[in-house]
Amino acid sequence: MKNVISWFEIYASDFNRAKKFYTDVFKYKLTDLPVSSERHSHMDYAAFPGDEKGNGPGGALVKIDQVTPGKGGILVYFASEEINTELGRVEAAGGKIIQPKLNIGDFGFIALIEDTEGNMIGLRSLK
Repeated sequence: MKNVISWFEIYASDFNRAKKFYTDVFKYKLTDLPVSSERHSHMDYAAFPGDEKGNGPGGALVKIDQVTPGKGGILVYFASEEINTELGRVEAAGGKIIQPKLNIGDFGFIALIEDTEGNMIGLRSLK
């Protein structure tokens, strides 16, 4: 079955702080992408690592003047081998743990955290 999600954006008010948070918690290298747009007076954009062949969703960390980050929008779950590994890095990186690791039966485990910009994101693992 084809994945229904193709792209996601996580909005930031302080782009560099948010980029450091995601790098520190997940140990990802985000790639800055130059974006020139007539629609936005200012835009910072950094892509999360993904499958170069386009298999599965990709996404980016974004700062644009027209969007305010925070809870209540779309919830994105990041894949994890063992959720407690990332949870152990969240507070040191400036985030908050909202829901510690929770068993969701046949679907594995989840946790919810808040990033430095006030966005709530999820973690999901099978073990």
